[in-house]
Amino acid sequence: MVFNSLIFIVFFGIVLSLHSLPFSWKMKKFNLLMASYGFYAAWNPPFVVLLWISTLVDWFAGKSIYQARRPGRKKVFIILSLSANLGLLAYFKYGGFILENLIFLLEQMNIRFQPFKPDLVLPVGISFYTFQSLSYSLDIYRGRMKPWRSFTDFAMFVTFFPQLVAGPIVRAADFLPQCEIPRKASGRQLGWGLALVTSGLFQKIILADALLAPVGDKVFGSWDQAGQWDAWLGTLAFSGQIFFDFSGYSTCAIGAALSLGFTLPDNFRSPYGAVGFRDFWQRWHISLSTWLRDYVYIPLGGNRKGEGRALANVMLTMLIGGLWHGASWRFVVWGGLHGIYLVVERRLHPVLAGFDFLERKSALFGAALLTYLLVCITYVFFRAVDFSSAFSLVTAMFAGGRSNLVTEFEAVKVLFITIVLVSTHFAMRNSSMEAVAAKFPCWLRGAILAGLLIALALAPGDDRAFIYFQF
Repeated sequence: MVFNSLIFIVFFGIVLSLHSLPFSWKMKKFNLLMASYGFYAAWNPPFVVLLWISTLVDWFAGKSIYQARRPGRKKVFIILSLSANLGLLAYFKYGGFILENLIFLLEQMNIRFQPFKPDLVLPVGISFYTFQSLSYSLDIYRGRMKPWRSFTDFAMFVTFFPQLVAGPIVRAADFLPQCEIPRKASGRQLGWGLALVTSGLFQKIILADALLAPVGDKVFGSWDQAGQWDAWLGTLAFSGQIFFDFSGYSTCAIGAALSLGFTLPDNFRSPYGAVGFRDFWQRWHISLSTWLRDYVYIPLGGNRKGEGRALANVMLTMLIGGLWHGASWRFVVWGGLHGIYLVVERRLHPVLAGFDFLERKSALFGAALLTYLLVCITYVFFRAVDFSSAFSLVTAMFAGGRSNLVTEFEAVKVLFITIVLVSTHFAMRNSSMEAVAAKFPCWLRGAILAGLLIALALAPGDDRAFIYFQF
């Protein structure tokens, strides 16, 4: 079940209706829990068992860590939590990748190894809910929170359907306290929540799928025929597609949760207006970047052990972040490029800090544009099907020949959307969608919302899954 489907609209309507009935708060939470399991089971019912495993292991580990008197015993239970969550992730997501690389290494040593290759299906959203559940036991181990009292609350935290399969990755300390007091959206919250769902669907269905995806698919699907202009336009198209696709999902998730009275954290804050790569990762997939900061970068030592160690920690964290996105060396390269950007930026910062002209708006926009274009280069490795096509497209971007894939109309379409997207993000660097919407009169907000709904109603049927479902 995906947000951009009629069955979800029916499902969500039923959930909202049940949530508005005069049931006890305990019953309403149970209804949401069952709805969340049903939402996930719509993809593949047996994989609900994996949700149960993560939930039960971390519930038990959290209590045991808190009750343990000896540090050694605490470590036993945190290792149990880590082993269960990362073990499931490693088996289903990285099992084939690990096996392929093992076979390759053995072949280099002239050792023939032909094991049975299991045909594993990647459970949708496993990277998200394992990280979310794991953060609960890690926070208890680090003394940042105590075990929660209600198992139903904790199970709902792990499985809450709006953000279950593609984030935002919510922290227990942010979500669980919301379960203590009955949650019901006010009229204003319900209206804004439904407006966010509509906006998210427009981003996904119209902007990502209908307008940008065909150009990106054409270029990345015919990479060996792409000229310089084709390579750039295909990459720009994908940069817009992945933002509108993932931001669209997050916006839908936040809106659906708000319609039920729950608050989820922002996952995007105008990332293509970022000035520099540290700024970019404070705006793009915020829930993942802060998770990696708190549970990988800081435990590695952060910047507490000297500049050299800090740079190494940044690089390792970004490599892990790249691998989190997919079981392929392409994603490792993608993460590695971002790591290199961050390291170079950190080294240059003391030098550039002395130039006053860099504070001018024109200079900031130039820096934002450079940041965006360098991020686009990394997207080639994110989107390409293999290294051959990725290297071919990067080469074409800087030394390609005549373009013959992208039509003039497609080029104008991609450039127009890109210019509007980057300019809007830069203008909204210090603002938010809600703050901007609040400045509009009611009639204009209503007209915009009506226009989005009409566009969605007229959109061609396309069942493209959200890109981040594969992670």
